[in-house]
Amino acid sequence: MKAGGPAGAVTLGIDVGGTKMLGLALSDEGEILAQSRRASPHPAATAAGHPAAVHALVATMGELAEELAAGLQGVRALGVGMPGLVDDSGRLRFAPNLPAGDDLDVAGRLRGRVGLPVVVDNDATCAALAEWTLGAAAGATDALVVTLGTGIGGGIVADGQVLRGAQGFAGEIGHMVVDPSGPLCTCGKRGCWERFASGSGLARLAREAAHAGRLGSVVHLAGDDPDAVRGEHVSAAAAAGDTEAQSVLDELGWWIALGLSNLAQVLDPGIVVVGGGLVETLTLVLPTIVRSFAEMLEGADRRPHIPIVPAALGEQAGAIGAAVVAREDRRGPGAPTSGL
Repeated sequence: MKAGGPAGAVTLGIDVGGTKMLGLALSDEGEILAQSRRASPHPAATAAGHPAAVHALVATMGELAEELAAGLQGVRALGVGMPGLVDDSGRLRFAPNLPAGDDLDVAGRLRGRVGLPVVVDNDATCAALAEWTLGAAAGATDALVVTLGTGIGGGIVADGQVLRGAQGFAGEIGHMVVDPSGPLCTCGKRGCWERFASGSGLARLAREAAHAGRLGSVVHLAGDDPDAVRGEHVSAAAAAGDTEAQSVLDELGWWIALGLSNLAQVLDPGIVVVGGGLVETLTLVLPTIVRSFAEMLEGADRRPHIPIVPAALGEQAGAIGAAVVAREDRRGPGAPTSGL
């Protein structure tokens, strides 16, 4: 995607994540005319659903949209990608990784603030739409797009259409249970896939290894505090050649492959695209993912190869997809009717 001057109509897209918001202005020609980011305002001390936190969340989205629109002509709509269950009216019904977001009428609140038509969709579905339209899944009729970040999101393309389900909730793959006796998830269940295969899952695996007396160099990077170990410490140590750190990444890769193989056996995708905040670590774990995926997949040596590839649009995918959804002014199945 390239930046350039305004040409024709402009659509805004905002991707709301567990830690940050990324917004951009997208022309009909596919040019990114402006881009900005903000921290997601949900302090840990603020209880989920507290009015102040809800107000801050909506206000920040509104400020970001106003900043993006400043100086641009022909801004016609705002699209927002939210983590969790987003219904067809643009209400966020349930958001395990976004405190204060439950039952938030995102579309209604933003329409009153920004004075634009507002379309809200699931963030991973937006990312999948962008990767299918412009990125690594372009041309595929059946694809699975997985976003690995604080949690795990998914977008599904089936028979040339974005699969949304009866309520628009399809793709909540991070909360399929892979270990019923596993750790407690933010959604309230135990053993969800994202507790093992996301960025927060990597941090948990690493802290467990650190408390078991392993990962000395990783703990050193975390200030010699095992409880302060995060995923980026593991990735940095592994990139520097630390074999213990790489072993933790191999464990992460096995868990990622487990979920992908289960999904592939249900969906039969022609390609799997992996993106999200954890994508920078993907080069260190992709060989383990590919090998373990082939070992777990039914009839792997008797069926066509399913490539597993990194996302092409990076962190911009969710915001680009949100803009595309808003430009089309619908949350229905199928590809965009106008090209970028």
